[in-house]
Amino acid sequence: MSDQQRFARVEYTKEMNDAGYTILIPSMAPIHFAMLQYIFRSSGYRLEVLENQGPEVVQEGLKYVHNDTCYPALLVIGQMLDALHSGRYDLAKTALMITQTGGGCRASNYIFLLRKALRKAGLGHIPVISLNLSGLEKNSGFRLSLSMIRKLVACVVYGDAMMHLYNQVRPYECASGAARRVVDQWTETICKQFDAGKGVSIAQMRANLSGIASGFAAVPVKKTPRVKVGVVGEIYVKYASLGNNNLEDFLRSQGCEYMVPGIMGFALFKVDNRLEDIKLYGGNPGKYAVCTVLMNYLTRMERELIAAISRYPQFVPPSAYAHTKSLVKGVIGYGSKMGEGWLLTAEMMELAELGYGNVVCTQPFGCLPNHINGKGMIRRIKELYPDSNIVPIDYDPSATRVNQENRIKLMLAVAREQLAGAVAEEEPATVG
Repeated sequence: MSDQQRFARVEYTKEMNDAGYTILIPSMAPIHFAMLQYIFRSSGYRLEVLENQGPEVVQEGLKYVHNDTCYPALLVIGQMLDALHSGRYDLAKTALMITQTGGGCRASNYIFLLRKALRKAGLGHIPVISLNLSGLEKNSGFRLSLSMIRKLVACVVYGDAMMHLYNQVRPYECASGAARRVVDQWTETICKQFDAGKGVSIAQMRANLSGIASGFAAVPVKKTPRVKVGVVGEIYVKYASLGNNNLEDFLRSQGCEYMVPGIMGFALFKVDNRLEDIKLYGGNPGKYAVCTVLMNYLTRMERELIAAISRYPQFVPPSAYAHTKSLVKGVIGYGSKMGEGWLLTAEMMELAELGYGNVVCTQPFGCLPNHINGKGMIRRIKELYPDSNIVPIDYDPSATRVNQENRIKLMLAVAREQLAGAVAEEEPATVG
C-alpha cells in the first residue's frame, strides 16, 4: 500500500448520514454545547457531545498522541478514543467531528493527529469531519447551511448570557438548583424556537435575552461577601471541566463567585484578525467584505447581550469587545494573535476592571502563545492593576490535581485577606 493510500482521508458521505451514523464531538462549554447538539440533531445529523471523563481519558491520549503535543489535543483525542473503545457505539456506523480554525495554532492540526491516532488504534475506517468556516475540508454528507450558522451564532449569544448570569446567581441562590432551572427552561425554550425557525432574528434575540436576564433576576438570592475570581486561559482548558480538573466545581467548593469570559469575545477576535491580516498584507476584497459583514453582525449581537444584562444593576455585564481590545493598547501588540493571543492579556485586564481581579490563568502544556500572553504578561498587568491577584496554573498529564488546587488556595488566601479588609472598611464605626 502506498503512503498516499495509507494516509488517505476517509470522507463522510451522504450515504453515511442517511444510514444514521452517530457523530461524536468532544465536550467543552456545557450550556453552549447542549444547544449546539440540538441544532445539529434538528438539522439531520445524529450528533452526540461526549461526557466521558477520568484518568482513562488521559491514558488513552498518552497512548495514541505524542506526549510533546499540547495538552488539549491529548485530551480531545483521548476522549474520542476512550469513547470508541467503550463498547457503546457501533464502530461501523460512527464518525467523529472536530473544529479546525486554519490559523497558526496547532489546533488546526488536531484533525490530522486524530486520524493518525485512529489508524494506530486500527480504526482508520472511521471518518473525521472538519467543522470549519474556511473551506479547509469538505464532506458530501455534511455541510453548514446558512440556517445552521445563524443558529450557531445565536447559540453563542444565548450560551454566553446564561453562563454569565448563572455564574453570578448560583453562589447566592436561596434554593439550591434555582439558577440551574432557569438555564434548563430557557435552553428548552430556545431549542423549540430553533425547530420553528425562530430565535435568530434581532427582535427575537432581544426578547429572549431580556427574558433570560429577567429569569435570573427573579431568582431569590442572599448576598454575602464572597471572593470574586476570574478564569482565563486557552479556550478548551478555560471551559472544559476535563481540561481544568473541574476547576469551577473547586471554586464553588471554596465559596467563590467566578466569572469566565464568553465565547463571543473569542469569535469576534478571530474575525477581527482576518480583517487585520487583509489590511496589513492584502487579500481577496470579497473575503474582506464577508468578514466585515460578519464582524458587524457579531458586534450587534454582542450589544444586545450587554444591553439585556445591563438593565439589572445587580448583575455585572461583560465588556464590549472593542473596549476589551482597547485595554491592551500599548501593553501588547495586536500582532500577537496566535491561539488566544492578546485577547488573553486583555481578558485578565477586563476581569480586574470588572472586580474579578483574583484570576486563575489556565496554562495547558505545549501552548506557547498561551504562556506568552498569559503567564508572560502577569507582571505588566500587576503594574497596571496593583490589586490584581493572578495565579498561573499548569495543566498537563503529569500535573497533580492536589498541587493545582493548593496553588489556587494560596491565591484565595490572599484574596480573602483583601476581602476582609474591604468589608471592614465598609462597616460603620461603632461608638463605644
